[in-house]
Amino acid sequence: MIDHKVHASPSKAELPREKQLAWKMAEVAADPVEVESDVTDMVINRIIDNASVAIASLNRGPIKSARAMACAHPRSGGATMFGAPADKKICAEWAAWVNGTAVRELDFHDTFLAADYSHPGDNIPPILAVAQQCGKDGRDLLRGITTGYEIQVNLVKGICLHEHKIDHIAHIGPSATAGIGTLLGLDKEVIFQSIQQGLHCTVTTRQSRKGEISSWKAFAPAYAGKTAIEAVDRCMRGEGAPSPIYEGEDSVLSFILNGRTARDQGRSPYDPAYTVPLPRAGEAKRAILDTYTKEHSAEYQSQALIDLAFRMGKEIGDFDKVKSIVLHTSHHTHNVIGTGAGDPQKMDPNSSRETLDHSIMYIFAVALQDGEWHHVRSYAPERAKRKDTVRLWHKVSTIEDPEWTRRYHSHDPNEKAFGARVVVTLEDGRVIEDELGIANAHPFGARPFGRNEYIKKFKTLTAEILDSAESKRFLELVQRLPDLSAEEVVSINPVAPAGYLEENDAKGIF
Repeated sequence: MIDHKVHASPSKAELPREKQLAWKMAEVAADPVEVESDVTDMVINRIIDNASVAIASLNRGPIKSARAMACAHPRSGGATMFGAPADKKICAEWAAWVNGTAVRELDFHDTFLAADYSHPGDNIPPILAVAQQCGKDGRDLLRGITTGYEIQVNLVKGICLHEHKIDHIAHIGPSATAGIGTLLGLDKEVIFQSIQQGLHCTVTTRQSRKGEISSWKAFAPAYAGKTAIEAVDRCMRGEGAPSPIYEGEDSVLSFILNGRTARDQGRSPYDPAYTVPLPRAGEAKRAILDTYTKEHSAEYQSQALIDLAFRMGKEIGDFDKVKSIVLHTSHHTHNVIGTGAGDPQKMDPNSSRETLDHSIMYIFAVALQDGEWHHVRSYAPERAKRKDTVRLWHKVSTIEDPEWTRRYHSHDPNEKAFGARVVVTLEDGRVIEDELGIANAHPFGARPFGRNEYIKKFKTLTAEILDSAESKRFLELVQRLPDLSAEEVVSINPVAPAGYLEENDAKGIF
Protein backbone atom coordinates (compact mmCIF):
# COMPACT_ATOMS: atom_id res chain seq x y z
CA MET A 1 0.00 0.00 0.00
CA ILE A 2 1.06 3.59 -0.62
CA ASP A 3 0.02 6.34 1.79
CA HIS A 4 -0.98 9.35 -0.30
CA LYS A 5 -0.88 12.78 1.31
CA VAL A 6 -3.81 14.83 0.06
CA HIS A 7 -4.28 18.56 0.66
CA ALA A 8 -6.01 21.51 -0.94
CA SER A 9 -4.13 23.39 -3.64
CA PRO A 10 -4.59 26.94 -5.03
CA SER A 11 -5.68 27.15 -8.65
CA LYS A 12 -2.52 28.96 -9.65
CA ALA A 13 -0.49 25.90 -8.61
CA GLU A 14 -2.08 23.91 -11.47
CA LEU A 15 -1.82 20.60 -9.62
CA PRO A 16 -0.93 17.86 -12.16
CA ARG A 17 -3.60 15.21 -12.46
CA GLU A 18 -1.04 12.52 -11.60
CA LYS A 19 -0.88 14.07 -8.11
CA GLN A 20 -4.65 14.27 -7.68
CA LEU A 21 -6.42 11.73 -5.48
CA ALA A 22 -9.12 11.04 -8.07
CA TRP A 23 -6.46 10.11 -10.64
CA LYS A 24 -4.72 7.81 -8.19
CA MET A 25 -8.03 6.07 -7.46
CA ALA A 26 -8.64 5.76 -11.21
CA GLU A 27 -5.26 4.04 -11.54
CA VAL A 28 -6.32 1.52 -8.90
CA ALA A 29 -9.63 0.92 -10.66
CA ALA A 30 -7.94 0.42 -14.04
CA ASP A 31 -5.32 -1.99 -12.67
CA PRO A 32 -6.22 -5.47 -14.04
CA VAL A 33 -4.90 -7.34 -10.99
CA GLU A 34 -6.71 -10.61 -10.30
CA VAL A 35 -9.00 -11.10 -7.31
CA GLU A 36 -7.62 -13.44 -4.65
CA SER A 37 -9.62 -16.45 -3.46
CA ASP A 38 -10.35 -15.25 0.09
CA VAL A 39 -11.56 -11.93 -1.33
CA THR A 40 -13.80 -13.82 -3.76
CA ASP A 41 -15.31 -15.75 -0.85
CA MET A 42 -16.04 -12.54 1.04
CA VAL A 43 -17.65 -10.87 -1.98
CA ILE A 44 -19.97 -13.87 -2.22
CA ASN A 45 -20.75 -13.55 1.50
CA ARG A 46 -21.69 -9.91 1.06
CA ILE A 47 -23.93 -10.55 -1.93
CA ILE A 48 -25.75 -13.11 0.23
CA ASP A 49 -25.87 -10.61 3.10
CA ASN A 50 -27.32 -7.86 0.90
CA ALA A 51 -29.96 -10.23 -0.46
CA SER A 52 -30.93 -11.25 3.09
CA VAL A 53 -31.78 -7.77 4.26
CA ALA A 54 -33.21 -6.63 0.93
CA ILE A 55 -35.71 -9.48 0.67
CA ALA A 56 -36.76 -8.89 4.29
CA SER A 57 -37.49 -5.25 3.34
CA LEU A 58 -39.46 -5.77 0.13
CA ASN A 59 -42.81 -4.52 1.42
CA ARG A 60 -41.58 -1.78 3.73
CA GLY A 61 -42.64 1.75 2.81
CA PRO A 62 -39.43 3.18 1.31
CA ILE A 63 -38.88 0.12 -0.87
CA LYS A 64 -42.44 0.25 -2.20
CA SER A 65 -41.93 3.92 -3.08
CA ALA A 66 -38.56 3.22 -4.72
CA ARG A 67 -40.02 0.27 -6.64
CA ALA A 68 -42.92 2.38 -7.93
CA MET A 69 -40.48 4.99 -9.19
CA ALA A 70 -38.20 2.37 -10.73
CA CYS A 71 -41.01 0.53 -12.51
CA ALA A 72 -41.81 3.73 -14.38
CA HIS A 73 -38.48 3.26 -16.21
CA PRO A 74 -38.67 -0.13 -17.96
CA ARG A 75 -35.92 -1.13 -20.32
CA SER A 76 -35.51 -4.19 -22.48
CA GLY A 77 -32.13 -5.64 -21.61
CA GLY A 78 -31.92 -3.59 -18.43
CA ALA A 79 -31.35 -4.67 -14.83
CA THR A 80 -33.52 -6.54 -12.33
CA MET A 81 -35.05 -5.71 -8.95
CA PHE A 82 -34.97 -7.70 -5.72
CA GLY A 83 -38.12 -9.78 -5.50
CA ALA A 84 -39.30 -9.13 -9.06
CA PRO A 85 -39.16 -11.70 -11.89
CA ALA A 86 -35.95 -11.64 -13.92
CA ASP A 87 -37.86 -10.73 -17.08
CA LYS A 88 -39.12 -7.48 -15.50
CA LYS A 89 -36.21 -5.24 -16.38
CA ILE A 90 -35.68 -1.56 -15.72
CA CYS A 91 -32.96 1.01 -16.41
CA ALA A 92 -29.80 0.26 -14.46
CA GLU A 93 -29.75 3.54 -12.53
CA TRP A 94 -33.29 2.89 -11.28
CA ALA A 95 -32.43 -0.69 -10.37
CA ALA A 96 -29.59 0.72 -8.28
CA TRP A 97 -32.11 3.09 -6.68
CA VAL A 98 -34.65 0.48 -5.62
CA ASN A 99 -32.15 -2.27 -4.78
CA GLY A 100 -29.88 0.08 -2.86
CA THR A 101 -32.84 1.28 -0.81
CA ALA A 102 -33.86 -2.30 -0.04
CA VAL A 103 -30.34 -3.18 1.09
CA ARG A 104 -30.08 -0.12 3.35
CA GLU A 105 -33.56 0.01 4.89
CA LEU A 106 -33.00 -2.28 7.89
CA ASP A 107 -29.50 -0.99 8.70
CA PHE A 108 -28.48 -4.64 8.80
CA HIS A 109 -25.68 -5.20 6.29
CA ASP A 110 -21.93 -4.74 6.39
CA THR A 111 -19.95 -1.92 7.98
CA PHE A 112 -16.49 -0.42 8.16
CA LEU A 113 -15.46 2.12 10.80
CA ALA A 114 -12.22 4.09 10.81
CA ALA A 115 -11.73 7.85 10.42
CA ASP A 116 -15.33 7.81 9.22
CA TYR A 117 -18.00 5.14 9.05
CA SER A 118 -19.51 3.37 6.09
CA HIS A 119 -21.56 0.49 4.75
CA PRO A 120 -19.43 -0.72 1.82
CA GLY A 121 -22.11 -3.19 0.70
CA ASP A 122 -23.93 -0.13 -0.66
CA ASN A 123 -21.54 -0.37 -3.63
CA ILE A 124 -22.96 -3.70 -4.76
CA PRO A 125 -26.41 -2.61 -6.10
CA PRO A 126 -25.14 -0.03 -8.63
CA ILE A 127 -22.26 -2.23 -9.81
CA LEU A 128 -24.54 -5.26 -10.17
CA ALA A 129 -27.19 -3.23 -12.00
CA VAL A 130 -24.65 -2.02 -14.58
CA ALA A 131 -23.28 -5.56 -14.94
CA GLN A 132 -26.76 -6.83 -15.75
CA GLN A 133 -27.57 -4.07 -18.24
CA CYS A 134 -24.18 -4.23 -19.96
CA GLY A 135 -23.98 -8.02 -20.22
CA LYS A 136 -21.02 -8.56 -17.90
CA ASP A 137 -20.23 -11.96 -16.43
CA GLY A 138 -19.49 -13.08 -12.88
CA ARG A 139 -15.77 -12.46 -13.12
CA ASP A 140 -16.33 -8.88 -14.27
CA LEU A 141 -18.85 -8.35 -11.47
CA LEU A 142 -16.44 -9.76 -8.90
CA ARG A 143 -13.67 -7.41 -10.02
CA GLY A 144 -15.99 -4.39 -9.99
CA ILE A 145 -17.27 -5.07 -6.48
CA THR A 146 -13.74 -5.62 -5.21
CA THR A 147 -12.72 -2.18 -6.49
CA GLY A 148 -15.79 -0.54 -4.98
CA TYR A 149 -14.86 -1.91 -1.56
CA GLU A 150 -11.18 -1.01 -2.01
CA ILE A 151 -11.83 2.63 -2.77
CA GLN A 152 -14.51 3.16 -0.14
CA VAL A 153 -12.65 1.45 2.70
CA ASN A 154 -9.47 3.42 2.01
CA LEU A 155 -11.32 6.72 1.77
CA VAL A 156 -12.95 5.93 5.11
CA LYS A 157 -9.53 5.16 6.60
CA GLY A 158 -8.17 8.53 5.51
CA ILE A 159 -10.94 11.15 5.32
CA CYS A 160 -13.46 11.93 8.04
CA LEU A 161 -16.67 13.44 6.69
CA HIS A 162 -18.93 13.37 9.73
CA GLU A 163 -16.82 15.79 11.77
CA HIS A 164 -17.68 18.37 9.11
CA LYS A 165 -21.35 17.28 9.11
CA ILE A 166 -21.14 15.69 5.67
CA ASP A 167 -22.99 12.42 5.12
CA HIS A 168 -20.91 9.32 4.42
CA ILE A 169 -22.48 8.79 0.98
CA ALA A 170 -19.88 11.27 -0.30
CA HIS A 171 -17.44 8.32 -0.21
CA ILE A 172 -19.88 6.09 -2.16
CA GLY A 173 -19.99 8.41 -5.18
CA PRO A 174 -16.27 7.90 -5.94
CA SER A 175 -16.16 4.22 -4.88
CA ALA A 176 -19.18 3.14 -6.93
CA THR A 177 -17.98 5.02 -10.02
CA ALA A 178 -14.56 3.40 -9.65
CA GLY A 179 -16.15 -0.03 -9.25
CA ILE A 180 -18.26 0.49 -12.37
CA GLY A 181 -15.12 1.61 -14.20
CA THR A 182 -13.39 -1.66 -13.30
CA LEU A 183 -16.49 -3.68 -14.22
CA LEU A 184 -16.65 -2.13 -17.69
CA GLY A 185 -12.89 -2.07 -18.28
CA LEU A 186 -12.89 1.70 -18.84
CA ASP A 187 -9.66 3.65 -19.32
CA LYS A 188 -8.19 5.83 -16.59
CA GLU A 189 -9.34 9.11 -18.13
CA VAL A 190 -13.01 8.10 -18.09
CA ILE A 191 -12.78 6.65 -14.58
CA PHE A 192 -10.96 9.78 -13.37
CA GLN A 193 -13.69 12.08 -14.65
CA SER A 194 -16.41 9.75 -13.34
CA ILE A 195 -14.92 9.68 -9.83
CA GLN A 196 -14.84 13.48 -9.80
CA GLN A 197 -18.45 13.76 -10.92
CA GLY A 198 -19.44 11.03 -8.46
CA LEU A 199 -18.01 12.99 -5.55
CA HIS A 200 -19.19 16.40 -6.70
CA CYS A 201 -22.81 15.24 -6.94
CA THR A 202 -23.01 13.30 -3.66
CA VAL A 203 -21.78 15.79 -1.06
CA THR A 204 -24.79 16.10 1.25
CA THR A 205 -25.16 17.03 4.90
CA ARG A 206 -25.50 14.79 7.95
CA GLN A 207 -28.95 16.14 8.76
CA SER A 208 -30.13 12.84 7.25
CA ARG A 209 -28.84 11.19 10.46
CA LYS A 210 -29.65 13.95 12.94
CA GLY A 211 -32.76 14.89 14.91
CA GLU A 212 -35.89 13.31 13.45
CA ILE A 213 -34.38 10.71 11.15
CA SER A 214 -36.61 9.90 8.18
CA SER A 215 -36.71 7.23 5.49
CA TRP A 216 -34.13 9.26 3.54
CA LYS A 217 -31.51 7.39 5.56
CA ALA A 218 -32.40 4.33 3.47
CA PHE A 219 -32.58 6.25 0.20
CA ALA A 220 -29.30 8.16 0.64
CA PRO A 221 -26.82 5.42 -0.42
CA ALA A 222 -29.14 4.44 -3.27
CA TYR A 223 -29.09 8.05 -4.41
CA ALA A 224 -25.28 7.90 -4.44
CA GLY A 225 -25.32 4.65 -6.44
CA LYS A 226 -27.80 6.02 -8.96
CA THR A 227 -25.75 9.21 -9.27
CA ALA A 228 -22.59 7.16 -9.82
CA ILE A 229 -24.12 5.31 -12.77
CA GLU A 230 -25.27 8.57 -14.36
CA ALA A 231 -21.80 10.08 -13.83
CA VAL A 232 -20.09 7.17 -15.57
CA ASP A 233 -22.57 7.34 -18.45
CA ARG A 234 -21.85 11.04 -19.01
CA CYS A 235 -18.10 10.56 -18.86
CA MET A 236 -18.21 7.61 -21.25
CA ARG A 237 -19.80 10.04 -23.71
CA GLY A 238 -16.81 12.37 -23.39
CA GLU A 239 -17.95 14.76 -20.68
CA GLY A 240 -15.63 16.04 -17.97
CA ALA A 241 -15.99 17.02 -14.32
CA PRO A 242 -15.03 19.75 -11.82
CA SER A 243 -11.33 19.27 -11.26
CA PRO A 244 -9.38 18.80 -9.10
CA ILE A 245 -12.40 17.67 -7.13
CA TYR A 246 -10.65 16.93 -3.84
CA GLU A 247 -7.79 19.43 -3.90
CA GLY A 248 -9.33 22.37 -5.79
CA GLU A 249 -9.27 25.86 -4.32
CA ASP A 250 -13.07 25.96 -4.01
CA SER A 251 -13.62 22.23 -3.72
CA VAL A 252 -14.13 19.55 -1.09
CA LEU A 253 -10.96 19.66 1.00
CA SER A 254 -10.66 23.43 0.91
CA PHE A 255 -14.23 24.57 1.50
CA ILE A 256 -16.02 21.62 3.12
CA LEU A 257 -13.53 19.56 5.11
CA ASN A 258 -10.35 20.51 7.02
CA GLY A 259 -9.49 23.46 4.81
CA ARG A 260 -12.66 25.22 5.91
CA THR A 261 -11.83 24.52 9.57
CA ALA A 262 -8.38 26.01 9.05
CA ARG A 263 -9.86 29.08 7.38
CA ASP A 264 -12.28 29.57 10.30
CA GLN A 265 -9.30 29.44 12.65
CA GLY A 266 -7.37 32.04 10.68
CA ARG A 267 -4.94 29.54 9.16
CA SER A 268 -4.17 28.66 5.55
CA PRO A 269 -6.74 26.24 4.12
CA TYR A 270 -3.98 24.60 2.08
CA ASP A 271 -2.00 23.29 5.05
CA PRO A 272 -4.16 20.48 6.50
CA ALA A 273 -3.51 17.13 4.88
CA TYR A 274 -5.28 13.80 4.80
CA THR A 275 -3.55 10.46 4.27
CA VAL A 276 -5.36 7.98 2.03
CA PRO A 277 -3.82 4.52 1.53
CA LEU A 278 -4.22 2.85 -1.87
CA PRO A 279 -2.76 -0.35 -3.39
CA ARG A 280 0.38 -0.16 -5.48
CA ALA A 281 0.22 -1.12 -9.16
CA GLY A 282 -0.18 -4.89 -9.36
CA GLU A 283 -1.10 -5.19 -5.67
CA ALA A 284 -4.22 -7.22 -4.91
CA LYS A 285 -7.32 -5.38 -3.70
CA ARG A 286 -8.07 -6.82 -0.25
CA ALA A 287 -9.91 -4.06 1.62
CA ILE A 288 -13.17 -6.00 1.79
CA LEU A 289 -11.47 -8.28 4.33
CA ASP A 290 -11.24 -5.33 6.74
CA THR A 291 -15.04 -5.00 6.81
CA TYR A 292 -17.61 -6.81 8.96
CA THR A 293 -21.34 -7.48 8.92
CA LYS A 294 -24.05 -7.18 11.54
CA GLU A 295 -25.75 -9.89 13.55
CA HIS A 296 -28.32 -7.39 14.84
CA SER A 297 -30.41 -4.86 12.90
CA ALA A 298 -29.02 -1.66 14.43
CA GLU A 299 -26.25 0.93 14.04
CA TYR A 300 -22.88 -0.87 14.14
CA GLN A 301 -21.74 0.74 17.40
CA SER A 302 -24.77 -0.98 18.94
CA GLN A 303 -23.64 -4.49 17.98
CA ALA A 304 -21.28 -5.21 20.88
CA LEU A 305 -23.57 -3.36 23.28
CA ILE A 306 -26.54 -5.52 22.30
CA ASP A 307 -24.42 -8.62 22.97
CA LEU A 308 -23.36 -7.08 26.28
CA ALA A 309 -26.95 -6.23 27.21
CA PHE A 310 -27.97 -9.86 26.71
CA ARG A 311 -25.27 -10.82 29.22
CA MET A 312 -25.95 -8.09 31.77
CA GLY A 313 -29.73 -8.41 31.67
CA LYS A 314 -29.49 -11.80 33.34
CA GLU A 315 -27.75 -10.20 36.34
CA ILE A 316 -30.18 -7.35 36.93
CA GLY A 317 -33.47 -9.15 37.56
CA ASP A 318 -35.92 -6.34 38.45
CA PHE A 319 -35.38 -3.52 35.95
CA ASP A 320 -37.53 -1.12 37.97
CA LYS A 321 -34.83 -1.23 40.66
CA VAL A 322 -32.27 0.26 38.28
CA LYS A 323 -31.24 3.78 39.29
CA SER A 324 -28.96 4.58 36.37
CA ILE A 325 -27.10 3.01 33.45
CA VAL A 326 -24.01 4.80 32.14
CA LEU A 327 -22.22 3.71 28.98
CA HIS A 328 -18.56 4.80 28.98
CA THR A 329 -17.79 4.77 25.28
CA SER A 330 -16.10 6.40 22.30
CA HIS A 331 -16.57 9.96 21.09
CA HIS A 332 -18.38 8.69 18.02
CA THR A 333 -20.85 6.48 19.88
CA HIS A 334 -21.51 9.18 22.49
CA ASN A 335 -22.04 11.97 19.96
CA VAL A 336 -23.80 10.10 17.14
CA ILE A 337 -26.11 7.58 18.83
CA GLY A 338 -25.70 8.56 22.50
CA THR A 339 -26.80 11.40 24.74
CA GLY A 340 -23.91 13.51 23.45
CA ALA A 341 -25.88 14.02 20.23
CA GLY A 342 -28.28 16.27 22.15
CA ASP A 343 -31.25 14.88 20.21
CA PRO A 344 -34.43 14.69 22.33
CA GLN A 345 -35.88 12.44 19.63
CA LYS A 346 -33.51 9.69 20.78
CA MET A 347 -35.48 9.50 24.03
CA ASP A 348 -38.97 9.85 22.51
CA PRO A 349 -41.24 6.75 22.40
CA ASN A 350 -43.02 8.24 19.37
CA SER A 351 -39.83 8.46 17.29
CA SER A 352 -39.44 6.72 13.95
CA ARG A 353 -37.70 3.38 13.54
CA GLU A 354 -34.83 5.20 11.86
CA THR A 355 -34.40 7.43 14.93
CA LEU A 356 -34.63 4.54 17.40
CA ASP A 357 -32.00 2.71 15.37
CA HIS A 358 -29.70 5.64 16.19
CA SER A 359 -30.49 5.70 19.93
CA ILE A 360 -28.16 3.46 21.92
CA MET A 361 -30.21 4.37 25.00
CA TYR A 362 -33.33 2.77 23.52
CA ILE A 363 -31.45 -0.16 22.04
CA PHE A 364 -29.60 -1.02 25.23
CA ALA A 365 -32.78 -0.84 27.36
CA VAL A 366 -34.78 -3.14 25.05
CA ALA A 367 -31.90 -5.60 24.64
CA LEU A 368 -31.54 -5.74 28.43
CA GLN A 369 -35.20 -6.50 28.96
CA ASP A 370 -35.78 -8.89 26.05
CA GLY A 371 -32.50 -10.78 25.79
CA GLU A 372 -32.99 -10.72 22.01
CA TRP A 373 -32.94 -8.26 19.13
CA HIS A 374 -35.36 -8.57 16.22
CA HIS A 375 -35.38 -6.41 13.10
CA VAL A 376 -39.15 -5.85 13.38
CA ARG A 377 -40.35 -6.62 16.91
CA SER A 378 -37.64 -4.60 18.66
CA TYR A 379 -38.68 -1.42 16.85
CA ALA A 380 -42.45 -1.89 16.88
CA PRO A 381 -44.33 1.23 18.12
CA GLU A 382 -46.00 -0.77 20.87
CA ARG A 383 -42.57 -2.00 22.00
CA ALA A 384 -41.11 1.51 22.10
CA LYS A 385 -44.08 2.84 24.08
CA ARG A 386 -44.10 0.16 26.77
CA LYS A 387 -44.11 2.07 30.06
CA ASP A 388 -41.54 -0.09 31.86
CA THR A 389 -39.23 0.23 28.84
CA VAL A 390 -39.59 4.01 28.74
CA ARG A 391 -38.73 4.20 32.45
CA LEU A 392 -35.58 2.11 31.93
CA TRP A 393 -34.66 3.81 28.68
CA HIS A 394 -34.68 7.24 30.31
CA LYS A 395 -32.18 6.05 32.93
CA VAL A 396 -29.56 5.29 30.25
CA SER A 397 -26.90 7.84 29.34
CA THR A 398 -23.51 7.89 27.65
CA ILE A 399 -20.25 9.67 28.36
CA GLU A 400 -17.07 9.78 26.32
CA ASP A 401 -14.13 7.80 27.65
CA PRO A 402 -10.83 8.81 25.98
CA GLU A 403 -9.58 5.23 26.07
CA TRP A 404 -12.59 3.95 24.15
CA THR A 405 -12.14 6.81 21.66
CA ARG A 406 -8.50 5.85 21.23
CA ARG A 407 -9.44 2.21 20.65
CA TYR A 408 -12.16 3.19 18.19
CA HIS A 409 -9.56 4.99 16.04
CA SER A 410 -6.71 2.53 16.56
CA HIS A 411 -5.05 1.17 13.43
CA ASP A 412 -4.12 -2.01 15.31
CA PRO A 413 -6.88 -4.58 14.62
CA ASN A 414 -6.12 -6.25 17.93
CA GLU A 415 -6.96 -3.02 19.78
CA LYS A 416 -9.71 -1.52 17.65
CA ALA A 417 -13.05 -1.62 19.47
CA PHE A 418 -16.58 -0.28 19.08
CA GLY A 419 -18.12 -1.13 22.43
CA ALA A 420 -18.22 0.33 25.92
CA ARG A 421 -17.87 -0.20 29.62
CA VAL A 422 -21.34 -0.22 31.20
CA VAL A 423 -22.03 0.71 34.81
CA VAL A 424 -25.47 -0.18 36.16
CA THR A 425 -26.31 1.30 39.56
CA LEU A 426 -29.28 -0.16 41.44
CA GLU A 427 -31.51 1.66 43.92
CA ASP A 428 -29.96 -0.29 46.80
CA GLY A 429 -26.49 0.99 45.87
CA ARG A 430 -25.29 -2.23 44.27
CA VAL A 431 -23.24 -1.73 41.08
CA ILE A 432 -23.06 -4.13 38.15
CA GLU A 433 -20.24 -3.42 35.71
CA ASP A 434 -19.15 -5.14 32.50
CA GLU A 435 -17.61 -4.29 29.13
CA LEU A 436 -17.32 -5.62 25.61
CA GLY A 437 -15.13 -4.15 22.87
CA ILE A 438 -16.21 -6.01 19.76
CA ALA A 439 -19.39 -7.78 18.71
CA ASN A 440 -19.62 -11.56 18.82
CA ALA A 441 -20.03 -11.70 15.02
CA HIS A 442 -16.92 -9.59 14.32
CA PRO A 443 -13.94 -11.45 12.78
CA PHE A 444 -12.20 -11.16 16.18
CA GLY A 445 -15.37 -11.77 18.18
CA ALA A 446 -16.60 -14.74 20.16
CA ARG A 447 -18.60 -16.16 17.22
CA PRO A 448 -17.19 -14.77 13.94
CA PHE A 449 -19.45 -14.85 10.89
CA GLY A 450 -18.41 -17.28 8.16
CA ARG A 451 -20.24 -18.64 5.10
CA ASN A 452 -22.52 -20.80 7.24
CA GLU A 453 -23.59 -17.77 9.32
CA TYR A 454 -24.27 -15.68 6.21
CA ILE A 455 -26.43 -18.46 4.80
CA LYS A 456 -28.22 -18.85 8.15
CA LYS A 457 -28.91 -15.10 8.23
CA PHE A 458 -30.28 -15.29 4.70
CA LYS A 459 -32.56 -18.20 5.51
CA THR A 460 -33.73 -16.63 8.77
CA LEU A 461 -34.70 -13.33 7.13
CA THR A 462 -36.24 -14.83 3.98
CA ALA A 463 -37.79 -18.13 5.14
CA GLU A 464 -41.30 -16.69 5.38
CA ILE A 465 -40.96 -14.86 2.05
CA LEU A 466 -39.10 -16.96 -0.53
CA ASP A 467 -40.09 -20.41 -1.75
CA SER A 468 -37.53 -22.98 -0.64
CA ALA A 469 -36.68 -23.78 -4.27
CA GLU A 470 -35.93 -20.11 -4.99
CA SER A 471 -33.81 -19.81 -1.86
CA LYS A 472 -31.81 -22.86 -2.92
CA ARG A 473 -31.44 -21.56 -6.49
CA PHE A 474 -30.05 -18.22 -5.31
CA LEU A 475 -27.59 -19.72 -2.83
CA GLU A 476 -26.25 -22.25 -5.32
CA LEU A 477 -25.95 -19.61 -8.05
CA VAL A 478 -24.19 -16.92 -6.03
CA GLN A 479 -21.61 -19.34 -4.68
CA ARG A 480 -20.44 -19.90 -8.27
CA LEU A 481 -19.93 -16.15 -8.77
CA PRO A 482 -16.57 -16.15 -10.67
CA ASP A 483 -17.92 -18.67 -13.19
CA LEU A 484 -21.33 -17.12 -13.85
CA SER A 485 -22.27 -16.25 -17.41
CA ALA A 486 -23.77 -12.87 -18.25
CA GLU A 487 -27.18 -14.54 -18.45
CA GLU A 488 -26.75 -15.98 -14.96
CA VAL A 489 -25.71 -12.59 -13.56
CA VAL A 490 -29.04 -11.21 -14.79
CA SER A 491 -30.89 -13.81 -12.72
CA ILE A 492 -28.89 -13.41 -9.52
CA ASN A 493 -31.44 -11.40 -7.50
CA PRO A 494 -33.90 -13.64 -5.56
CA VAL A 495 -37.49 -13.62 -6.81
CA ALA A 496 -40.45 -13.43 -4.43
CA PRO A 497 -43.56 -15.59 -5.00
CA ALA A 498 -46.20 -14.22 -7.37
CA GLY A 499 -48.46 -11.78 -5.57
CA TYR A 500 -46.07 -11.11 -2.67
CA LEU A 501 -44.89 -7.65 -3.71
CA GLU A 502 -47.14 -4.85 -2.49
CA GLU A 503 -47.68 -1.71 -4.50
CA ASN A 504 -47.41 1.93 -3.52
CA ASP A 505 -50.63 3.46 -4.87
CA ALA A 506 -49.68 7.07 -4.24
CA LYS A 507 -49.36 9.13 -7.41
CA GLY A 508 -46.02 10.72 -8.23
CA ILE A 509 -44.51 12.40 -11.26
CA PHE A 510 -43.25 9.31 -13.08
